[in-house]
Amino acid sequence: MAALFWLIGGIALIAAEMLSGDFFLLMVGVGALAGAGTEVIFGNTLVSCAVFALVSIGLVTFARPWLKRRMHGELVHTNADALIGRKAVAVSMVDASGGQVRLDGDVWSARAFDDKQAIEPGAKVTIVEIAGATAVVLADLD
Repeated sequence: MAALFWLIGGIALIAAEMLSGDFFLLMVGVGALAGAGTEVIFGNTLVSCAVFALVSIGLVTFARPWLKRRMHGELVHTNADALIGRKAVAVSMVDASGGQVRLDGDVWSARAFDDKQAIEPGAKVTIVEIAGATAVVLADLD
């Protein structure tokens, strides 16, 4: 009888995964199915609970991150986030109050990340932040 509860619970959790898409309920549902199998084989609820816990924790810890990467892919930065870390060249003097840089052929308004820094035209810079339509830059040391 307890195996039937484990089985129904496992199927319900796996079915509920269709709504969430986070793979957590799937892992716990598989753990419940493992608990159902253990209950059928051993007939001991304590052993079934232990198997459920071990399988669920193991799947959530190890299989879920791999499955999420595999199904959803790596995080790809887009828009302004994709510009952070990119290299640019100062077109005009860039300081805390403003200036301009050329990034991939486009001229952006910019300001220096360090308030005390003044970046000369032609200097290479790295984009550290995008604040609105302004690139916040830091002069390269090389």
